[in-house]
Amino acid sequence: MATSSSNGHGLNKLYPDAATALADIARDGMLLAIGGFGLCGVPDILITALRDTGVRNLTIASNNAGVDKWGIGQLLQTRQVKKMISSYVGENAEFERQFLQGELEVEFAPQGTLAERLRAGGAGIPGFYTRTGVGTLVAEGKEHKDFDGHTYILERGIVADLALVKAWKADTQGNLVYRRTARNFNPNAATCGKITIAEAEIIVQPGELDPDEIHTPGIFVHRVVHNPNPEKRIEKITTRNPESPEA
Repeated sequence: MATSSSNGHGLNKLYPDAATALADIARDGMLLAIGGFGLCGVPDILITALRDTGVRNLTIASNNAGVDKWGIGQLLQTRQVKKMISSYVGENAEFERQFLQGELEVEFAPQGTLAERLRAGGAGIPGFYTRTGVGTLVAEGKEHKDFDGHTYILERGIVADLALVKAWKADTQGNLVYRRTARNFNPNAATCGKITIAEAEIIVQPGELDPDEIHTPGIFVHRVVHNPNPEKRIEKITTRNPESPEA
């Protein structure tokens, strides 16, 4: 468990492993926000630990559903997900099968809208108006309002019961630094969770991170786990024929 340190640096949020960090939190019917974009910046050991808890009827807000048997795809494989709130789901055959068979509820959200819904939830903003999606299926059942001659639809902010995010570096107080493309949906997901758990490749002590480089302040993060050797998959591999004149 996390403990109050005696070194003058305040609360130590580092947990020994992902299973321990989730043990007293995971429950059926939760709404989760999970960071990641494609296969980049995915909190994979936290997702695996969540799968192993056996919780069911989950609603997950995440840009995509991973791929078959990896990332959120693990939770689909074990039928633990009731609903996905996503912008892209094209790489997961099991997702497609469950959706077409009526076994999985899907709420499509344009990518920018989903990012803003997460950010708004973290900022205490219950809703906002956007032109994105007007006149499409996305707008069905949503409030419409005109501003300056244009029609907008009302989108609700997302406040998750639990947020799972992936960072590159973290200190033991929960301050996070993301690396390059992994700084995708993770910062917004981190702020909108009532409880946020981060996994990080590198753990340092308080004061070792440059304050100007911190992307998510530790005030938003409740627990941290160390994942020093994350699996870094390549979503699409494109190669050239070395004998080609263009190579």
